[in-house]
Amino acid sequence: MHLQRTLKKEIGCFSIGLHTGRKINMKIKPAPSDTGIVFIRTDLPDAPPIQAKYDNVCDTTLATTIGSNGVTVSTVEHLLSAFSGMGVDNAIIELDSFEVPVMDGSALPFVNMFKEVGTRLQKKNKKMLIVKNPVSVNEGDASAMLLPSDEFKISYEIDFKHPVIGKQSYDMTFSDEEYENNICAAQTFGFLKDLEFLQAKGLALGGSLKNAIVLDDKKIINKEGQRIPHVFVKHKILDAIGDLFLLGMPIIGHFVAYKSGHRLNNLLLRELTRQKDCWDIVTTTDKKEHHKTHSFKLPSFRTLDAVQV
Repeated sequence: MHLQRTLKKEIGCFSIGLHTGRKINMKIKPAPSDTGIVFIRTDLPDAPPIQAKYDNVCDTTLATTIGSNGVTVSTVEHLLSAFSGMGVDNAIIELDSFEVPVMDGSALPFVNMFKEVGTRLQKKNKKMLIVKNPVSVNEGDASAMLLPSDEFKISYEIDFKHPVIGKQSYDMTFSDEEYENNICAAQTFGFLKDLEFLQAKGLALGGSLKNAIVLDDKKIINKEGQRIPHVFVKHKILDAIGDLFLLGMPIIGHFVAYKSGHRLNNLLLRELTRQKDCWDIVTTTDKKEHHKTHSFKLPSFRTLDAVQV
């Protein structure tokens, strides 16, 4: 049964922000069916809630930022990726800053918190967007596209002129198990010269070896090196899963990207929604893999019992 789901109980989180380097308090609360993911700035008591939707994206420089009526929340992609990866449709996030805590630079801390409190099914079915015809966007040599497929697949390729990274590619068929085992632990990465430049400008003040893989011109300078194989392309996939979740529902289709990033991922969703003949939205039922003229495989999501992790 592919019903909507939320968390079983509230989660409290306390960590620094990537941009400010200051401590941020965040609460993630269960929410009713059809709420979606909603951010509330508790440091701005009169500010309206911000829905995590692709058309609320207002900046994609270094991270994905969403906003409404001049109020913004930055660096939402890792948390949204964890929601998507673990099948959580509805939640309310309260935070006392303009950015989501960076944690360790991956989605793993959020996944562990979700597992610790558990998830529960709700009474309404999930909606899915089924890609019927190809949709693509590109900028320079970078591209992102969605192709018809009977399940959610991702094929991603990156190409960096750096001896440690170079060309990397990874293909996956989406499920919460695949996400948890192979994607969510992939940390963000950056280059020492860029970090030094940004911090000199008063940006990325919370960036450190504790929450990012940092590379100089020749090597990774973190003593522990790479946490998982192919970490660089897998982190791009982690980001993309979060960015695509801003559609507001899971996708049945094949996401193919080459050197894509937050901006191109968002442009793809905007182009997709404009091309109404390229997709259908269906409500999942108990009937396996068939809905009217569409045959598809629903992503695998386990209902998480609360566990200690």
